[in-house]
Amino acid sequence: MRVCFLLKVRQEKVDEYKVRHASVWPEMLAALRETGWRNYSLFLRPDGLLVGYVEADDFDQCIARMKAHPVNARWQAEMTSFFESLSDGGADDNMTPLEEVFHLD
Repeated sequence: MRVCFLLKVRQEKVDEYKVRHASVWPEMLAALRETGWRNYSLFLRPDGLLVGYVEADDFDQCIARMKAHPVNARWQAEMTSFFESLSDGGADDNMTPLEEVFHLD
């Protein structure tokens, strides 16, 4: 399945967010792969709008596996302050998939 989601990075933290993602920890990259994330991309607009795209067999299961992974707790602790308008939890808890209405294969 293909999943697209939106988050909002605080505009004053956009540059630092890009720096952090230019050098994601190797253990975080390994954890994403181990928990089923494939073809994962993040796109960032200058105003902080973040568009995520990922392919996964079961997105909810991938989220749950990442939330249980020890490296993710450390990553989320460092990254939560980058985002606006998070409800309870961190970014993992606020990745609400958008409805796919068209796909050209």
